[in-house]
Amino acid sequence: MKKTLLVLLAASLFLCCKEEKKKAPSIAETMQTYTIAQMMDNEAIGGGSFSPDKSKLLISSNRSGIYNMYTVATNGGNMLPITQSDSSSVFATSYFPNDERMLFRMDGNGDEIYHIYLREEDGSHKDLTPYEGARANFSGWAADKKSFLFSSNKRDPRYTDLYEMDIETFTPKMLYKNEDGYFIGGLSDDKNYVTLIKPINTNDADLFLYDMTSKSLTKINNNQSANSPQDYSPDGSALYYTTDDGGEFAQLMKYTIADGTTEKVLSKDWDIMGSYFTDSGKYRVTYINEDAKNTIEVMDVATGKNIDLPSFDTMDITNVAFSRDEKSMRFYAGGSHTPSNLFVYDLESKEQTQLTNVLNDEIQAEDLVNATVIRYPSFDGLEIPAIYYKPHQASEDHKVPALVWVHGGPGGQSRQGFNSFLQYMVNHGYAVLAVNNRGSSGYGKTFYQMDDLNHGDKDLKDCVEGKNWLASQPEIDANKIGIIGGSYGGYMTMAALTYTPEEFNVGVNLFGVTNWIRTLRSIPPWWEAQKEALYKELGDPNSADSVRLREISPLFHTDKVTKPLIVLQGSKDPRVLQVESDEIVAGVRKNGVPVEYVLFEDEGHGFVKKENQITAYSKVLEFLDTHLKGEEATPIKDSSI
Repeated sequence: MKKTLLVLLAASLFLCCKEEKKKAPSIAETMQTYTIAQMMDNEAIGGGSFSPDKSKLLISSNRSGIYNMYTVATNGGNMLPITQSDSSSVFATSYFPNDERMLFRMDGNGDEIYHIYLREEDGSHKDLTPYEGARANFSGWAADKKSFLFSSNKRDPRYTDLYEMDIETFTPKMLYKNEDGYFIGGLSDDKNYVTLIKPINTNDADLFLYDMTSKSLTKINNNQSANSPQDYSPDGSALYYTTDDGGEFAQLMKYTIADGTTEKVLSKDWDIMGSYFTDSGKYRVTYINEDAKNTIEVMDVATGKNIDLPSFDTMDITNVAFSRDEKSMRFYAGGSHTPSNLFVYDLESKEQTQLTNVLNDEIQAEDLVNATVIRYPSFDGLEIPAIYYKPHQASEDHKVPALVWVHGGPGGQSRQGFNSFLQYMVNHGYAVLAVNNRGSSGYGKTFYQMDDLNHGDKDLKDCVEGKNWLASQPEIDANKIGIIGGSYGGYMTMAALTYTPEEFNVGVNLFGVTNWIRTLRSIPPWWEAQKEALYKELGDPNSADSVRLREISPLFHTDKVTKPLIVLQGSKDPRVLQVESDEIVAGVRKNGVPVEYVLFEDEGHGFVKKENQITAYSKVLEFLDTHLKGEEATPIKDSSI
């Protein structure tokens, strides 16, 4: 009897626990949906230059609505605003090495004409490169910290020269006059050598070492390959560079200047994206592009062993930088499901301090989605990598609409970082597949070159197969799949609606190319060094290639578009001119197709002002709710913001 009671009691407890388990709500049941204003209030921060006494970091943040400079104490505390621009974004560059003066950069509302500015300790500002119509970019501090280096095309709009700016007189001095269309790399600490890069195509480039004393030029690479200078050895005897010579991926090499010999330093099964030595050479920092996210190694040069970095259960370290005494490291940590926060790490005590909390307090972290990397076969069997964002509310019983997201480039890469816009769409019930079609970087040089002179064909078919992969997922409504992208991704959106008009239900074109002939003829003058390389990948618009370029330009085939379209554009865009969007909208409207157009008067190639982001992305969601999801939404009128 006693045994029977025990069995009955156990069964009762099991059923009770089972019932309680059933009652536990899922994330789909408890999650909240957020407005675009809430989602864009996830603060975006960047940079992190240590002050001379290491008490503060200088960073950029968009918390005011556009980017401004702030400082934050390295022992924690509130961020203090340093600039209060309400028009052009301000991006922090660096503290001065021995005082609290600061350098920052601004352009004209996205026109990419950057200038370098000085902020004095009394708060006054000065443009150090007031060259009308010319760009200037900071290239680092000189070894003696008495000057900084910068590049500028002020002499000739087509070519970028190297200059040195004394920080007492602020008088620039030209160090290297670039008359042959090189990209300029780094200057050695003793100022005896400068590295020069000559693009061959969009993957390959020749690497040279220029002797400032003898005026001689030495070619580093022996074979055609991708070559990129990284840093000089701490003693100045060698140049470190990356190359994919002899393999699919970029590996780290060492070139000894005295005898011209090379040796392999580090190789991985992925591209080594960058490598540099800290201020006095104690550490070598290396970035690896591992399946669309950063992996970082910090090697102690004396021991040749990598040091242990802080670890997190749900985040990855995405970026690091060191104080000049090499005892402190600041780093960012985040993931696809959480924006990156800034930390400081004491390399001796191993203590770390979180300095920011950029996720909007109104958003529950568990409501955001952690993306997963998937792969699918394309039409010819080629494996295509992609990043999949599945909404919490998606299931076989609750199918959701979906979007194929196409990155810019054309040789760009969708990566596993946080994107407020993507999370906003996913939060509102849209699955997103960020496709890395053939021609994307990060998967080897063969994959990267597969779309050369073939744009709008096999790369588009990869995107169509991405749609087919989505359609095969049990949680996706196969009859409600659209395509979205910016820049080159915007081109792919228009190519999809034009050349495969029945594959996607809607298109979202963010400042996309629609007329390749005009775009390639109107590239900014400062792209002169890479113009021929672009022509080799895409085609020369001034040759017989123009016939094919016209064929792949959606503008000349708008009569084929049958699906709803929304176009967003910045009028200051120097890469994809406003006329590209004006004309595609006019052309598609002739078909009687629903077309909506949003134009921002104060944006360039991408939208950086928070107010404009809120407007743009809310209009995209309204468009999708109406034309893809099929819900009632307030009609969107054309906007000029």
